[in-house]
Amino acid sequence: MIDIDRDSLLDKTKSVYKLVVLATLRAIELSDGAAKLVDVPPDTKPLNIALKEILEGKITYKEKGEK
Repeated sequence: MIDIDRDSLLDKTKSVYKLVVLATLRAIELSDGAAKLVDVPPDTKPLNIALKEILEGKITYKEKGEK
C-alpha cells in the first residue's frame, strides 16, 4: 500500500473538490491504459496511482482562463 499524506495533497490543489475531480479523471485515464508517471507496485489501484502522481507534482490542473 502507498503512503499518501492528505494534507500534502490538499496543498497541491487548494480544494478537496479539485483534488477529487483531478484524481478521478486521472484514475480513469490509468484504467483505460495510460502510462504511469510514478513507480508503484504492479497491483496498485488506479486511484492510488493518481493520488501519488498528484502528490509528486506529475499531474496538475489549469484554472479556466489560465494560459
